[in-house]
Amino acid sequence: MARAILGVCVCATLLAAGVPVSAHHSFAATFDMNKPIILKGKVTKVELINPHSWFWIEIENPDGTKTTWGFEGGSPNSLIRRGVTKNTLAVGTELTVNGYQARSGENLAVGVNITLTDGKKLFFSDAVPDARFANLPSN
Repeated sequence: MARAILGVCVCATLLAAGVPVSAHHSFAATFDMNKPIILKGKVTKVELINPHSWFWIEIENPDGTKTTWGFEGGSPNSLIRRGVTKNTLAVGTELTVNGYQARSGENLAVGVNITLTDGKKLFFSDAVPDARFANLPSN
């Protein structure tokens, strides 16, 4: 009986230990460095949450329809130290963002640089080191 209980405890521990690992992802597995993007739109939602913050913008397509894009960024603590807050990215704020598209084909990307309408630039990513910006379009 004790052996069975020990076996169940070991299995439960291994399963629980795997949850955080599977919940996190690598940059290269999620985003495509060969698909840089630059989009201009209005902020519709901001989530400064761990481990990655997100914001969404609505862009206007050439045919007049609108599309929403989500951008993953750094942790709230790192963003706040760089001046990125919910006030900086308030709903309705117009901005330009560049980054790299998700491999999934969804309207998701890692947001790297944000440029506000007053010209202020913000760095939004923890995942992309400066040296990797070679093929990123400028805004």
